[in-house]
Amino acid sequence: MKANLSWLDDPEVFRVNQVPAHSDHPYFKNYREWQKQTSSFVQSLNGNWRFNFSPNPQTRPVDFFKTDFDSSSFDQIPVPSEIELNNYAQNQYINTLFPWEGKIYRRPTYSLKQKVAGSFSQAKDNTVGSYIKHFDLNPALQGRNVHIVFEGVERAMYVWLNGHFVGYAEDSFTPSEFDLTPYIKDKNNILAVEVFKHSTASFLEDQDMFRFSGIFRSVELLGLPETHLVDLDLKPEVTDNYQDGIFNAQLHFTGKNVGSVHLFVEDINGKTLLKQKVKLASTVKIENELLKNVHLWDNHDPYLYQLIIEVHAENGDLLELIPYQFGFRKVEINADKVVLLNGHRLIINGVNRHEWDMKRGRAITLTDMKQDINTFKENNINAVRTCHYPNQIPWYYLCDQNGIYVMAENNLESHGTWQKMGQIEPSDNVPGSIPEWREAVIDRARSNYETFKNHTAILFWSLGNESYAGKNIAAMNKFYKSHDHSRLTHYEGVVHTPELKEQISDLESWMYLPPKDVEAYLKDKPQKPFVECEYMHDMGNSDGGMGSYIKLLDQYPQYLGGFIWDFIDQALLVHDLISGQDVLRYGGDFDDRHSDYEFSGDGLMFADRTPKPAMQEVKYYYGLHK
Repeated sequence: MKANLSWLDDPEVFRVNQVPAHSDHPYFKNYREWQKQTSSFVQSLNGNWRFNFSPNPQTRPVDFFKTDFDSSSFDQIPVPSEIELNNYAQNQYINTLFPWEGKIYRRPTYSLKQKVAGSFSQAKDNTVGSYIKHFDLNPALQGRNVHIVFEGVERAMYVWLNGHFVGYAEDSFTPSEFDLTPYIKDKNNILAVEVFKHSTASFLEDQDMFRFSGIFRSVELLGLPETHLVDLDLKPEVTDNYQDGIFNAQLHFTGKNVGSVHLFVEDINGKTLLKQKVKLASTVKIENELLKNVHLWDNHDPYLYQLIIEVHAENGDLLELIPYQFGFRKVEINADKVVLLNGHRLIINGVNRHEWDMKRGRAITLTDMKQDINTFKENNINAVRTCHYPNQIPWYYLCDQNGIYVMAENNLESHGTWQKMGQIEPSDNVPGSIPEWREAVIDRARSNYETFKNHTAILFWSLGNESYAGKNIAAMNKFYKSHDHSRLTHYEGVVHTPELKEQISDLESWMYLPPKDVEAYLKDKPQKPFVECEYMHDMGNSDGGMGSYIKLLDQYPQYLGGFIWDFIDQALLVHDLISGQDVLRYGGDFDDRHSDYEFSGDGLMFADRTPKPAMQEVKYYYGLHK
């Protein structure tokens, strides 16, 4: 197969040769590696890559992936990082509109048969990053099947290895994995990645944020053991008495199916509560194992049990070790339309959180994440909505460990297709009910679910943000419901299409609904629990009047609380030549036109992670219902 540039214009092509999404579990060679948290099966490709920037597809170096290509004229760029923050392209902050509005006439493509102005494959505004990485395989990976994982690439990418086309991917915020085995060598490998800022995926990724591009999350090689746990599907249940737990797990293996699987569940003190030894097969099921008097997980006591899976060869050798922490908790809606966690009313003291660093943009670090968790705990914040895309994998582990309730959102926002200059006009909305867009958004739901399905902290699956609603959103909801009965689904945009309310979202959700209107809904025999997925827009001298919302929690148990917009300013630290000082700059400060200007600064913290005065208000009121 050869790469085809027309895929950029086809909504029905969004993954080519990608490995199906699967659980995010780590795996190690032995217990010593687990203790050190370093797996010899993993090789990082982070660091400096050779790089060429092209302002459009027509000027890109077409043959750069060939092994005899002379890349001596290429620059170097750090991976992970944003192309724009390496001074190659224009920084631009936009809320609702698309980056090309007012410059290029472009409407969503519904099929390749439809001729639409402003294609992406021939566009003058579609910047291209051409990346090259030379590498040798670590000895521990040699002789194994080798995969490559890109944790996050905006927005569409083509991948080659040693001159051979490997695959194509969209969906910027979920891992893209490819099998390199047919083309990999022990020495002198040449990896080539072509990243386009725009494709049909751009219509689905119109989030309120700076519009960046590039390989902005980590890139890793994975050496697969001869028998490998490719997917772990945990479904721990809590019995109706909220005392006992039922352990269920499905394990899917690739490679040789000869040997055995040893599975252990331990409590926090290392006491073994469950021990199983089963014959190795492509699918291994552990079902309905009763654990008496389990310790339930919640925000106040995020108790996690330790699962250990050993994969042994026929001769008894340990081939692979998989540790995973999980908790027992039960989320449900009772007959009175009240959301319960472990039998008690759930109250959300939440924030929406973009991934952000004032120097690196969305290429954040583990240090950033840990600092955010500490800020949550210091200010009585118990929940986060991953607005408006899946976050880096370590964030979900931190939420498990610290008892942060997660509304896990898909990578979907298309408000530029239906919210036009403040008016609702959905004539060309995507995904809508258009068949050509259905599989792309269901795939985004699938990737979100399969990657993060084992995380105890996730209480809600969110179908996306501000994408109106149609049959395709309903199909996403159906996907989640067919795979997961342990969590609730959420989608605010169904308020625009009330005829679909029975098919979309377990929760009633309105953005920025005033307290009096929230109360009016709660008084009128509510059919669903109510949550403010965005409220208390924290821009400027804002966040006053929070008490009007909080007092509703005492009056109406169907009121779940909400997620403040938002946690941290999107601003960038730049050196001001006039003052000689490093200063924070917001939208519009980079001569970006069009721009939504300081609207990027609506966080409870400045971009340097200094809390604003409004955080005091949040700490006080959220502290009333800890």
